[in-house]
Amino acid sequence: MLLRHNQAAMTFDQTITLTGRIVEVLGVAVIVIGIAVVSLTYLRQLRAGADRAYHQYRRGLGRAILLGLELLVAGDIISTVAIDPSFTSVGVLAVIVAVRTFLSWSLEVELQGRWPWQGGESMAPTGRKPQD
Repeated sequence: MLLRHNQAAMTFDQTITLTGRIVEVLGVAVIVIGIAVVSLTYLRQLRAGADRAYHQYRRGLGRAILLGLELLVAGDIISTVAIDPSFTSVGVLAVIVAVRTFLSWSLEVELQGRWPWQGGESMAPTGRKPQD
């Protein structure tokens, strides 16, 4: 009976670890694929105007990175809290989440020209309202 319980626990731990890794890989994939797609779009839009293409390129890169960071944070949470919820691992997770949150906020300010919690229209450097 004890052997079956340990086997089930190992299977649960392995499943959660695998799930966390898959989410982290998805985060990296979103960033890499986002960079590729936005870069190809940028090259096509250069004919329409370099300035506009550049601003759309930066916005697209920022969005890909933001989405990838969100997935990476989710993967870290799954891996850390579900498997090893010790004070040390949760502390390391808190630092990782804090750094990634700071990066996300910095990108949001760069893209939108305002803090994420501020309402209203974007004050992005292009002077145009962002296209979602």
